[in-house]
Amino acid sequence: MVFEVRGTPSPEREARVRQLAELGFTWADLEEETYWIDQLVMMERKSYDELIHAAEHLWRVFDKAVRYVIGNRDYYEQLSIPEVLWDGLDRLELNVEGFISRYARFDFTVNQEGQIKLLELNADTPTGYVEAAIATPWLCQEQGFDSPNEAMRDLIRAAWEMEAPDHAACIAYGKHVEDTGTLDALVAHSGRQITCVDCLDLWIDEGVVKVGKDQIITKMFALYPKEWMGVDEGGEAFSYAIEERFIELFNPLHAVIMQSKGLQAFIWGLHEEHSAYFTEEEHRSIQTYMLPTYTAPKLKGDYVSKSMFGREGGSVELYDAQGDIEVKDEVGFDTSVFFRRVYQERADLPELTFAHGKRHLLTGLFVLNGTPCGLLGRAGGIITGNSSQFVAIGVKAT
Repeated sequence: MVFEVRGTPSPEREARVRQLAELGFTWADLEEETYWIDQLVMMERKSYDELIHAAEHLWRVFDKAVRYVIGNRDYYEQLSIPEVLWDGLDRLELNVEGFISRYARFDFTVNQEGQIKLLELNADTPTGYVEAAIATPWLCQEQGFDSPNEAMRDLIRAAWEMEAPDHAACIAYGKHVEDTGTLDALVAHSGRQITCVDCLDLWIDEGVVKVGKDQIITKMFALYPKEWMGVDEGGEAFSYAIEERFIELFNPLHAVIMQSKGLQAFIWGLHEEHSAYFTEEEHRSIQTYMLPTYTAPKLKGDYVSKSMFGREGGSVELYDAQGDIEVKDEVGFDTSVFFRRVYQERADLPELTFAHGKRHLLTGLFVLNGTPCGLLGRAGGIITGNSSQFVAIGVKAT
């Protein structure tokens, strides 16, 4: 078996939650909700090594696919990218190969037999960094295990040195516990002097982005989904500031193409055509680690439908073998009211038994500064939604 649940929850949970908070993970418990599972999931070394291999190859595939799409507005439309971003995508220079995004996370299902399938890529604003980079190494060390996640800090520092932002922003900075904590940890690990601000405090004066009375921001890391510039008030002004180079964003604007789940359908379409754009090795990686994905409901049964820009399980619908809807996310916001849907062959998450019951495990893997590193475990229902819990994943020595 690939995964094994280790340990039992401590009766001293409150003390352990305080210890995690001192490290920077302040939302292990939120009011009456228990977010952190006080157990450890251990992964076979062989499967972890293959997961890294899969991520390395798929990262190159996604990077190449973005370069194929750039400059073609028909493709932008097919990928549901808001029109307000098109000029910026065409005018701004792409980052060098492998670095369209420097802060991303793949979400995989890895079953107990070791089969690895990609569910989606969050190449723009992934959360879970604190859980993976701070909590997971500490929890593994507690039980005498090394964690490969310890390398995440150095990779973040390298990424932020390259992008060199002077400000970092999220919605409700100082109020939203998770996003604020994520931003604070990234800034701390960057080693840079950076001012954190609330996105809602930003204002734009003839393309110049400012905060406060007259402080100009020219380089910014934003934990703000770029697709929302097509929906939010002020989004058009912000996108204008980006395309006119009044401000540089990190992740860069082109990360929104990677973020669209429509790109998975685009890649699969090129694969089915056996396009010469991908090498034979890349085609093998697509066939092995990706799932058939389409922009139209071609699959007859056992498939998933979700928005191209859905977050936290919102918009996800699971269909059974007969093509009837089996489960639908009822908690997350259904973003398909704004963005198109994709239809993907179904690959269910493995079910593990924890002290408080059975949960399905989603295996996240960060890609930081172009390097796959950093396991993130999310345990919950068959759809990984906002109510899912964090569980640390360690890797066996052999």
